[in-house]
Amino acid sequence: MAASHAGGYTFTALYTSLYGRTRSIPAYMPADSDLEDLPGVGPATAEKLKDAGFDSYQSLAVASPGELSNTADVGESTAADIVNAAREAADVGGFETGMDVLERREQIGKLTWNVPEVDELLGGGTETQSITEVYGEFGSGKSQITHQVSVNAQLPPEHGGLEGSAIFIDSEDTFRPERIEDMVRGLSDEALEATMADRDIEGGPDDEDAMDALIQDVLDKIHVAKAFNSNHQILLAEKAKEVAAEHEDSEWPVRVLSVDSLTAHFRAEYVGRGELADRQQKLNKHLHDLMRIGDLYNTVVVVTNQVQSNPDAFFGDPTKPIGGNILGHTSTFRIYLRKSKGDKRIVRLVDAPNLPDGEAVMRIEDGGLKPE
Repeated sequence: MAASHAGGYTFTALYTSLYGRTRSIPAYMPADSDLEDLPGVGPATAEKLKDAGFDSYQSLAVASPGELSNTADVGESTAADIVNAAREAADVGGFETGMDVLERREQIGKLTWNVPEVDELLGGGTETQSITEVYGEFGSGKSQITHQVSVNAQLPPEHGGLEGSAIFIDSEDTFRPERIEDMVRGLSDEALEATMADRDIEGGPDDEDAMDALIQDVLDKIHVAKAFNSNHQILLAEKAKEVAAEHEDSEWPVRVLSVDSLTAHFRAEYVGRGELADRQQKLNKHLHDLMRIGDLYNTVVVVTNQVQSNPDAFFGDPTKPIGGNILGHTSTFRIYLRKSKGDKRIVRLVDAPNLPDGEAVMRIEDGGLKPE
């Protein structure tokens, strides 16, 4: 399979990995297919679809008719016809064998935490095409993880990176460029030399000018947006999809999307049981928007979550994540971050589809996440 960049794939290559080598992509469905070829789509409708972010057959194929009708201002019956035609053209939504799934999973990337014990706990690192939820009380280090993966995603694959850029949706005013600088300086000399060579930066870790150039380049490849409320946060997720699409075939495709925190605005704006159903419905849609970005663009999705104390718990840890079953079911990996002595943190894998529960210990230092 031909890669467009180390750790990234063209749509043609991704299609082949998804649906097997023996199945060819229809000649009428290039990556930049003309939407007007679909039944019921004229120039005006095509423009509406593109304005709403549906600029390819694959994005239409994974949309629902209701979503298409609401966002692109087309009738629901027309939307259903468009979606069905796109699915037929893109040849998605059918059955595949277990071997096809296995081959597809071999293309999933693993992003290091720079902590071998934690990477081992996660089966090699944080996976692309999945949502990893990190929850814990305040000060446990959730934001440190989102900063660290934004740096590590830019490392070469031989150093546990995905050689791509990052998107950071900030709902709690946690993003700090100074912290990114600390974490870049905290990388090993080998990783620094490799990523400098990757970016054609002359010098080494001991050259302050070279380090300044590297830090600036790392920051340039992190797309940051601050969410002011839950509706704005949902909109930013849609914008993140556009950013990922723009960079898909570039030298630095988007390889990690962090949301810190996922639930803060929803928790503040939807108060009481009377608004619980509305909150969960909007949160569910938001999570599926994030999941779609991970699936379509082979991206790691990391979300942080707040916690609450359960007063009914007389034994054990009373801390539990908010978001309810919606978040619990949608997150592929759930990680509970707990404070320990000093700068130590306990990383507990609470839920994963293919890994046993377990714990690992790491430290949060000036240079980022470090082994115990």
